[in-house]
Amino acid sequence: MNVQGKHVLITGGAGFIGSHLVEEYLANEAGKVVVYDDFSTGTMENLNEIRDKRLEIVKGSVLDVATLNDALKKEKINIIDHLAAELEVYTGIKDTEKDAHINILGTLNILNIALKNKVEKVLFASSGAVYGEAKYLPIDEEHPLEPHWPYGVSKLSAERYVIQYHKLFGLNTTAFRYGIVYGPREWFGRVLTMFIKRVFLENKPPVVFGEGMQTRDFVYVKDIVRAHMLAIKKPEATGKVFNLGSGKGISIKELATMLLKMANKELDIIYDNPQEGSASRFQPERIRLQGELKNFVLDCRKAQKVLGWSPQTDFTDGLAKEIEWILKFPRRWSGKPRV
Repeated sequence: MNVQGKHVLITGGAGFIGSHLVEEYLANEAGKVVVYDDFSTGTMENLNEIRDKRLEIVKGSVLDVATLNDALKKEKINIIDHLAAELEVYTGIKDTEKDAHINILGTLNILNIALKNKVEKVLFASSGAVYGEAKYLPIDEEHPLEPHWPYGVSKLSAERYVIQYHKLFGLNTTAFRYGIVYGPREWFGRVLTMFIKRVFLENKPPVVFGEGMQTRDFVYVKDIVRAHMLAIKKPEATGKVFNLGSGKGISIKELATMLLKMANKELDIIYDNPQEGSASRFQPERIRLQGELKNFVLDCRKAQKVLGWSPQTDFTDGLAKEIEWILKFPRRWSGKPRV
């Protein structure tokens, strides 16, 4: 399928990744691009620089079937890119019912409306959180699925529905298990954003939990949206799930050291070891996640083989772009972290 001329609906299109998808669809000559967002976490600031008459914005929740159905019928949507979610792990722990409603029932609403309106393609943003602690590295798509948090459980359930709707009803679907996506417009709350804010905006040293040997897989946002475009173009992607990451792990200690070097600042890393679920004594707004993973690195060879996709952005280059953005818009991270 070619994106050119197709009408697209992006749920969560005012969010971090969603807004980059908006730009990518417009650059690929889509017809109408409809942002469908309830603006609970998404913001118009993410879309302010997009000036295109093909862009339309609809305020609505994925739990609001009537508004969602109207949005699809109005433009005769061909492609749905479903990113709207309760996406923060902490929030899912505090309110499991809300997490399940949005991530599972919201996705079911998307799938049923897609069937009803004969949508040609549905893409779904899942998460590497479906795996839980790594049994081996890197984690491929055949790895056991034992999520540590309600967020991972809800994403896994939704993902299974996405693939089931292809098998049972013939709906053209593809799901992606993201690594840790970073880049301009990233929301403030995860470890990378906290490190960047302290080092570059506050001239303070980063706070590392434990010895900082936990490994993480960071993937640049523009590489993520490119995978979505490839999955639309390649029929081999139908009914499949793909890991999207860098395939490389970086330790939290290495990350902190890298950012200090990039900032050219002689600050000593602070090491703290709060209990899981407790705040740092050096950075009270930062809470150590319950069920913290030791290692998280994705194997992306399936995406390379089927989609012809591999990450193209060097981590240092991607970090520089995110840092450049936040230095230009420091107010974007001025509030409390999203937890």
